[in-house]
Amino acid sequence: MNHHMNKSIRLWLILVILIVVAFLATLWATSTFWFTRFPWEPRLPPSQDIVGDIEFFYTAKTVVSTINVTLLVFLLAIYAAIYRKTKSEFTVGLMIFSAVLLLNALASNPFVMWVFGFRPFGLGPFALLPDLFTFAALTVLLYLSIKY
Repeated sequence: MNHHMNKSIRLWLILVILIVVAFLATLWATSTFWFTRFPWEPRLPPSQDIVGDIEFFYTAKTVVSTINVTLLVFLLAIYAAIYRKTKSEFTVGLMIFSAVLLLNALASNPFVMWVFGFRPFGLGPFALLPDLFTFAALTVLLYLSIKY
């Protein structure tokens, strides 16, 4: 019974942390102008090349990508704890898989692009879709990792 309670507490703690991360990412993404190199530069008007590109997709991409990074950190920590208990080679594979996905999520995160001076634009909803699919897969992995 105590083990089940610990899982419930851990699940709620992860959920609360994800909500806080999503809120902070939303706050940052909505206060940043995607078409400027740095926040203090004047905002550039959209050119003909990016007609129809809506900033909402990049704000949502920032939030979802940041949540994916957080989920991957949780998964990596869970797999490391499982490996300490079992010394299973399969768990090492899961840790490598999670680490590679973490690097992918970091490389596609608009925070990282912004830090290095790049501006995402021109993809519309296709900027967001890969992160939504990754989020769905990571949610299932995290649920299964906590459940078993």
